[in-house]
Amino acid sequence: MFEDSGVSPTTAHKSGFGAVVFREAPYLLVVAMALFGVAYTSLTGTPITFYWITLAPLIGVICVVSRWRVATTKQERLELIWRQVLHWLAVLATIELLFVGDVSRMADTDATAMAVLAVLALGTFIAGVHTSSWRISLVGVFLALAIPAISWLEQSVLLIVLGGAVIVAIVAPIVFREKRAA
Repeated sequence: MFEDSGVSPTTAHKSGFGAVVFREAPYLLVVAMALFGVAYTSLTGTPITFYWITLAPLIGVICVVSRWRVATTKQERLELIWRQVLHWLAVLATIELLFVGDVSRMADTDATAMAVLAVLALGTFIAGVHTSSWRISLVGVFLALAIPAISWLEQSVLLIVLGGAVIVAIVAPIVFREKRAA
């Protein structure tokens, strides 16, 4: 089902961390931008509607570009573009519905950002299925898994800070004592 050919035969033999990062850069960019949007919204408490509405088409462009080599005929390429345009227009319409006045008043900015992230995660996963790209689907899965992770992190930040302070309080005297002995 998924026959992702994101790597050309000439670059398939190149390995190493830099080659992997370069090859996966578009997908990492999508994840980073989506997580940045949630973090920014959470820190500032203000909705960033324009940011989310520009992120969705960017993901659509990445979907088309990542599958361009697989679509060999003009007809296949036009179908790829047309399907992705329709798909991401539906995602954009759903995101826009989340920012409609009545809906946005019912939920705070954090909840709206999480809802937008859920819509982007679902849209990205389905785009990966439609384009037979396991990498794009994996980005969608990662974005979906980020939703409970972000929620847990926001609720547990005080516990994490206190845990780190306890570790520092235990380790610091040991390190200082060993430095004195040396």
